[in-house]
Amino acid sequence: MAKFNPLMIAPPLIFAAFVGLAAVGMFREDPEGLPSTLVGQPAPGVPERPLSSFPPATNAMLAGGDVTLVNFWASWCPPCRAEHPTLLEMEASGIQIVGINFKDTASAATKYLRDDDNPFVGVGFDPQGRTAIDWGVTAPPETFILDADGTVLYRFAGPLVGSDYEQRFLPALEKARKATRR
Repeated sequence: MAKFNPLMIAPPLIFAAFVGLAAVGMFREDPEGLPSTLVGQPAPGVPERPLSSFPPATNAMLAGGDVTLVNFWASWCPPCRAEHPTLLEMEASGIQIVGINFKDTASAATKYLRDDDNPFVGVGFDPQGRTAIDWGVTAPPETFILDADGTVLYRFAGPLVGSDYEQRFLPALEKARKATRR
């Protein structure tokens, strides 16, 4: 009689476990969203170091009495460049945006904002990415929606362009703006 080797069932069990994990990931509420532990919490601070001659980002800007966006960006980041016209449009419509430049050089970031215009009310400079860690930023660009008190309401990972922006970010922004107007 042939002996049964328990190791023979290991590959099918491992495969079944991977299938189970994939199914859980596919059927969760928002498979594209990255959860943020900051939602519902006061926003972390901004870097004390400003970028060149641009107005500095300050912690007071995070609770400015209206909805505020905090945008993490870098001059070397192609998606950041893609979303830049959207940021300029938002700024022109009266939305306050605080920009945090991270893991970049001051000269490249300064040139970028001078050449392509500055949509930010204040610009913080985070060359080592320490502030980005406090905010839980994984990669640029990332944008946070804060309420009038500086509480994080929403985190959007990725560029503010396309259908994802229209279907997820804009409704969250509008909801925050309506809540602030009350």
